[in-house]
Amino acid sequence: MKMKTNKYLLSAFVMLCGIMLMLVSCKKNLPDNRLSIANDSQFTQYLYQPTLGRSTLFANNFTYGNSSRPLDFKIVNMRTFGGEPAPELTKLYPVKVWKTAYDGTEKSLAEIEAKRVIENHPLFEIRPHSGEFLMWAEANSNMIKAQPDSGYVFDVEMSNSGGRKYFQNFRLSPLRERPYEPSPLDPITGQGTTTSISPSSIFITGVKTNQFLTSSDVRVVFNKIPKGTPGYSGHSISFKFVDTLAQAIDPNKFALTDWGNLVHGFNMVKDANKVKFDIAYPIPLTAYPTKFTTLDGAAARVVFRFDRQAFGAVLQHCYLALNFKIYEEGDWEIIFQFKNDKPKFDND
Repeated sequence: MKMKTNKYLLSAFVMLCGIMLMLVSCKKNLPDNRLSIANDSQFTQYLYQPTLGRSTLFANNFTYGNSSRPLDFKIVNMRTFGGEPAPELTKLYPVKVWKTAYDGTEKSLAEIEAKRVIENHPLFEIRPHSGEFLMWAEANSNMIKAQPDSGYVFDVEMSNSGGRKYFQNFRLSPLRERPYEPSPLDPITGQGTTTSISPSSIFITGVKTNQFLTSSDVRVVFNKIPKGTPGYSGHSISFKFVDTLAQAIDPNKFALTDWGNLVHGFNMVKDANKVKFDIAYPIPLTAYPTKFTTLDGAAARVVFRFDRQAFGAVLQHCYLALNFKIYEEGDWEIIFQFKNDKPKFDND
């Protein structure tokens, strides 16, 4: 009896060993779990021309094809067009990064700045899992080669656990700074043929002609106050209005302006010469639409309003509007000069 039991135990042991061997063998024959790199994964853009002095994201520039995700991207072999090393684009620099979303409801400069932190990044980098490129606002033409220089050439490595693929000879050809928009400055030379722009829209009658003024009747000048000027803060914006003789027009003449919601600024000071706000830069801070921007959030929008009664007891809702952007931090003045006729504020 004891002998039979031992036989059964031996048979069971042999069967168990056989099953284990089969399992090990099957596991070896299972397909590899590594991800794949497909030939149809491609970048759709090889030339990048960001404007220096502003953060520019190049999105929708890569098609994944049949490559397995996640994918990892990195810039390699960054060099000048002539083949020299380009350490200015591989070193890390301090840049401002949003850590909490801006929504336009912030009540102070401190609340806005609390949503941004300083991090160290290359001035031009690739998003590590999307292939999107980003040029940071801190890049400027004092350190980065800008057109008409030929700029830079670089390659990109794409990889996952299944392997890697290289994309070669991307071009980075930055344009020169334009501190504000609309801008009269040429993006290649940095020079302008004029020092002013026109307002976005206007509905105001002239005193002399009693005709409606057009945008060409008003010069809009952006003036950056030099550092060291008494009262300089580096984070303000002022609006001024002057007539054909360069005499100041009291901002209070634009009596129906919603001054409290004109810009996302704080600590408004208004006198007979100008209206001034403390403000965070850039303007607008992001492309998120708010009550201070155009409907798409792409630009800040200011509207100065007043009503007057024209002949025939016609009520005119008069306004002067400007859509604009300012990228460079500082104390800025925007001056509206009525160059051909004075605005008519009084009733007929």
